[in-house]
Amino acid sequence: MIFTPVKWIQSLVVSSYRIVASHIAHLSAHTLGWVSIILLHFSAVPTLISILVAQNDKLPPVDLILFIWAALITLFFKSLIERNFLYVATNCVGFCAQTVIMSLILFK
Repeated sequence: MIFTPVKWIQSLVVSSYRIVASHIAHLSAHTLGWVSIILLHFSAVPTLISILVAQNDKLPPVDLILFIWAALITLFFKSLIERNFLYVATNCVGFCAQTVIMSLILFK
């Protein structure tokens, strides 16, 4: 069997799709939602920690923080409505951690 470049690319795409589809099937929508909450909470943490240890003096933009917190509050109320207590607990821990870091910066 002779492979032409088009056939080779098609076979590569099909095999790549099968590999991705078989691995993505193991993830659930809840897992991806939980990861997105964690990533949203950690989006401002590196900047806040660098300010806390005096490595940086530039705060993150207020509009960015407001949008992140608005998204997190929206996800919090969504999880309350759905009664998904893993999301609720994750959001509560994240809000508490961010509040502690910001208060340490404020009262430093």
